[in-house]
Amino acid sequence: MKTTLTTVIAILGLGSLLGSGCMPYSTGPTEIGVRTIKWSPTGNKGVEDKKYSPGSTFFFVPFLTDWHTFDTRIQKLEMSASVTRGDRMVRDDLRFKTIDGNDISLDVIISYRIDPDKGPMILQRVGATDAEIKDNIVRTIGRSKPRDIFGELKTEDFYQADLRSAQAVLVREKLNEFLQAYGVIVTEVLLQDYNFTEAYQQAIEEKKIADQQAEKLRSETFAVEEEYKTLVKEAEAEIAKVRAAADGEYERAKIEADAHYLQQEKLAEAILAEAEAEAEGIQKMNEALSGAGAMEVVKLAIADALQGKKIVMIPMGSGGIDVRSTDINDFLGLYGVKALAEKK
Repeated sequence: MKTTLTTVIAILGLGSLLGSGCMPYSTGPTEIGVRTIKWSPTGNKGVEDKKYSPGSTFFFVPFLTDWHTFDTRIQKLEMSASVTRGDRMVRDDLRFKTIDGNDISLDVIISYRIDPDKGPMILQRVGATDAEIKDNIVRTIGRSKPRDIFGELKTEDFYQADLRSAQAVLVREKLNEFLQAYGVIVTEVLLQDYNFTEAYQQAIEEKKIADQQAEKLRSETFAVEEEYKTLVKEAEAEIAKVRAAADGEYERAKIEADAHYLQQEKLAEAILAEAEAEAEGIQKMNEALSGAGAMEVVKLAIADALQGKKIVMIPMGSGGIDVRSTDINDFLGLYGVKALAEKK
């Protein structure tokens, strides 16, 4: 019953509005509405400084009102060299010179959205439709500022993704500095393909080939260096081996020499001790011979030496042999023959 009553009231209200000449004006789920008052009894006319919320319906007198809507979703401006993609079916990329003077072209996508709170200002200063906003302000600024900023890079810099990305961030910041005054917020700048002139592209290809050849030569040089290092290590190992063998031989010879020296030293000490003992004995004998009983000692020594020897008595002096004129050797020989004959 309550639902039926509400429906009846709504129908009666709608009929009242229609009867008074009012018409419904709506906004989509992602749209804001901006109303322009053509005439008012109070004299207030022009763009109303108010935004009308998304997904709503409002009622105004048609001939006293103009109604505009703007989409608040993320939109894209795509500028491409390809005629089959992008905002325009013609070549639409950005063409400029790098800081070192080479011609280059870029495919760029600018993502943006409008500031809903600035809807009335956008209608007054920028455009009455989304297409007019894109063409009048986003496209115009989006084709000039990026050229200046990307043109600060050297040609070789475009081969480095981090440098391209950093410059794209700078482009977004600079675009926002300018476009936010017009109610446009740039959310992202994407750098797509980049191309050089045919002559420079040929030079790049030749450089790539040269770089490949240089890399090959570097690899070969590195291989030779590694082989040389291996040979050096082998030679060092052989030298170390020979040195170790020589050191071992030296140590062995040194040990043998030390042992021989020690042996000779001991032998010399023994000889010296024996000589000292003999000298001491001779000294003592000399001391004994120089004493009072020296003659007795000599006699004992002679007797000891003559013990067991045959003694021949030879007459000397008057009537005997005169040793001064006698050949003792002949005499002893003759005496020996006689003694032998007697023995037989």
